[in-house]
Amino acid sequence: MLLQIEGAILMWIQNHLRCATLNPVMIVITSLGNGGAFWIALTVLLLIFRRTRRIGVYCAASMLLTLLVVNVAVKPLVARTRPYELIEGLQILVSRPHDYSFPSGHSANSLSCAWTIFRLAPRKYGVPALVLAVLICLSRLYVGVHFPTDVLVGAAVGIALSALSTRALRRIFAGKAVEDSGK
Repeated sequence: MLLQIEGAILMWIQNHLRCATLNPVMIVITSLGNGGAFWIALTVLLLIFRRTRRIGVYCAASMLLTLLVVNVAVKPLVARTRPYELIEGLQILVSRPHDYSFPSGHSANSLSCAWTIFRLAPRKYGVPALVLAVLICLSRLYVGVHFPTDVLVGAAVGIALSALSTRALRRIFAGKAVEDSGK
């Protein structure tokens, strides 16, 4: 039943939203999430400058935790087949991914980093980061490589792991401040 609903959603996207103008845009957007490239580059940039270094540390921790949970643990455990292998007529717009479908690593990683930036940086940086992350999530459906539940769960996991890593680092940094003040 769920497969039929998700298949219908993906086929509707393919048949009603895809167009020659939007296809290259969505391919570029989805490519920004490949291997976390955009988010890793942004994190490195944040780490370089003293003023943004702490946010960079939070982003790095969040993305590392997301990588371990999503790509190392959950994807191989669930081993969900990609939608284009199950839904007749679904055509993908990018090369075939080599890993499993659930949850979406692009969505998890993008939301993990973007949510961290949204929570810790000024809104003028946080809001565009969130918008880009959501666009990357939607692009995974548009190009036909993920089921809607892959993207939704990936996004939710990314946000949850961002919150978890942020909370853990705040405790670590708070303890460090107490230790430093006692010297």
